[in-house]
Amino acid sequence: MMYPSIRTITFDCTGDPYDLGLFWSGLLGRPLADDDKPGDPEAVIEDPEGGPTLLFVRVPEGKAAKNRIHLDLKPHGRTRADEVARVQGLGARLVADRTRPDGSGWVVLADPEGNEFCVERGELG
Repeated sequence: MMYPSIRTITFDCTGDPYDLGLFWSGLLGRPLADDDKPGDPEAVIEDPEGGPTLLFVRVPEGKAAKNRIHLDLKPHGRTRADEVARVQGLGARLVADRTRPDGSGWVVLADPEGNEFCVERGELG
C-alpha cells in the first residue's frame, strides 16, 4: 500500500510572508526561493535534501488560539540554550521553558507571527 508524504508545511501570517520567511530562513539556514520578494502574497523555503517545503501565506485573520501542531527542532553544533539565544536574536519570543533539572525537556518559542515551535536538547546539551 502507498501512503502520502508531507510535501509542504504552511504557515499563515497577517504580515508580509517574505518577512516571516526571512525569520525561518535565518532559523533553519535555508534560503528563500530566488523569486520571493517583499510584498508577495507568499514565500517559500525548499529543503535541498528533499524534505517538506515551508510555505508562508498571507491570511486576513490573526492567530486566535494555541497551535494544534508545531515543529520540534533539534540543534546541531550548539547547546539548546545557545540555540534559544540565537533564535531569540532573530526575533523569536520565549513562551515557556520546559527544561528539566536533568537537562531533558524543551523550550517553547514563538515566531514573529505567534506560531509556536520547540527547541529540544541537542547533542551538546
